[in-house]
Amino acid sequence: MSNRSQEQGIVVGVDGSASSKQALAWALRHADTAGLPITAVLAWEIPANYGTAAMVLPAAEFADEAQRALKQVVDEAAAAFPNVQVESRIVEGHPAKNLLKEAEHAQLLVVGSRGHGGFVGTILGSVSQYCVTHAKCPVLVLRGAE
Repeated sequence: MSNRSQEQGIVVGVDGSASSKQALAWALRHADTAGLPITAVLAWEIPANYGTAAMVLPAAEFADEAQRALKQVVDEAAAAFPNVQVESRIVEGHPAKNLLKEAEHAQLLVVGSRGHGGFVGTILGSVSQYCVTHAKCPVLVLRGAE
């Protein structure tokens, strides 16, 4: 899945959390200054306990919701940076592993310190910690508003 923008640009993990929005905002400012493109990535998974309820949504509905959520966050943040090329991509599967795959040839991977889920008060979430310890490129972790 390597393309020119990933090889020369910034990959940003976006999940709608405060810290991921801050990561996207930082990446947009940096990309605008450095003349780099951005690939905004939202990775989604069907929850492990999903399907135990009476009503089950098809995977396509999860993908559609992820696409809507990513578009809303990116459109809002990118409006102030019309010169930055932003590609939005949703991928199904483990967020950290997919971010690393997307950023394999990137100049920089930017993630928030804490996404949705996990334990409140931890400094790094599991996705950001995994990215920091396994990425092939530099990783910047931005802490969201408290």
